[in-house]
Amino acid sequence: MESFEASVVDSDADAIERSNEAALRPTSLDEFVGQRTVRDQLSLVLRAAVSRGATADHVLLSGPPGLGKTTLAMIVAGEMGATLRVSSGPAIQHAGDLAAILSSLDEGDVLFLDEIHRLARPAEEMLYLAMEDFRVDVVVGKGAGATSIPLSLPPFTIVGATTRAGLLPAPLRDRFGFTAHLDFYSDDELHSIVGRSAGKLGFEISGDAAAEIASRSRGTPRIANRLLRRVRDWAQVHGSGTGDLAAAQQALIVYEVDERGLDRLDRAVLRALCTRFGGGPVGLSTLAVSVGEESETVETVAEPFLVREGLMSRSPRGRIATADGWAHLGLEPPAGALPGAPGGRLFD
Repeated sequence: MESFEASVVDSDADAIERSNEAALRPTSLDEFVGQRTVRDQLSLVLRAAVSRGATADHVLLSGPPGLGKTTLAMIVAGEMGATLRVSSGPAIQHAGDLAAILSSLDEGDVLFLDEIHRLARPAEEMLYLAMEDFRVDVVVGKGAGATSIPLSLPPFTIVGATTRAGLLPAPLRDRFGFTAHLDFYSDDELHSIVGRSAGKLGFEISGDAAAEIASRSRGTPRIANRLLRRVRDWAQVHGSGTGDLAAAQQALIVYEVDERGLDRLDRAVLRALCTRFGGGPVGLSTLAVSVGEESETVETVAEPFLVREGLMSRSPRGRIATADGWAHLGLEPPAGALPGAPGGRLFD
């Protein structure tokens, strides 16, 4: 069965991708585009802390990948004039790992913990005390001879980021003084981001080309910047070196990103649902096998966007293609294929 490789519209990023993003990141809240409510609230928190000469409250940022959580953590450190230390939940498997990181912090430092919901339980419990009292208890020795040594920490700020806020235990979530959820961006906001990024890359791009990229970026700045770099590549190799609308459209054809932002895997899932299973309902594992992918890949990569776009829906009995999904593929649904249609399927 065919396996679909990492897509140009995948909102996750590897080390190389993060390195490419670094040059395009805004460095202050004034430069940060979108998330107006979060930006205004966070600005108030940081300005108040600076005016008091104190460290900022701990900050929790949640939302899908690629929306700017890491960028905001960097901005928090920049606005506070502090050093940023970076780690992640999966990298901290033992309480000793966290103790080593915390004991190395200086006063006012900002510690960014990405995917904080994946912290090991012992480390998580140590973090409670560190966030609240700026202290950790280090256990020396084992068994009856073990001794707990309290270690005081200088005041610091933790910025936690998570794509799965529901997995955070309440005691940890409650220790953050400011929490914010990042939403997907509008096409106008992404248009501004593409224009700004093109300027930083030294790539001339037209307004309609920037709008074309923005409309196919799935509401995600990371994807918009990635598509911009692919358009730049196409323009330099096959075009005039500048990003006009034709260059943008041709590049997006090459990378199989359609006018709604669907990639090859998205379309394969939707087409299998419509043509092989009559529009559903069909179970996730069966649908995944039909496109040669793991169930987890379909569920976490393709399905969220298809559901958000209204091309597919979920029911207790399985996945169902919507009228918009059939129309996007240029297909006519068979009689009774749509929920709620005369003679159609009805679901709870």
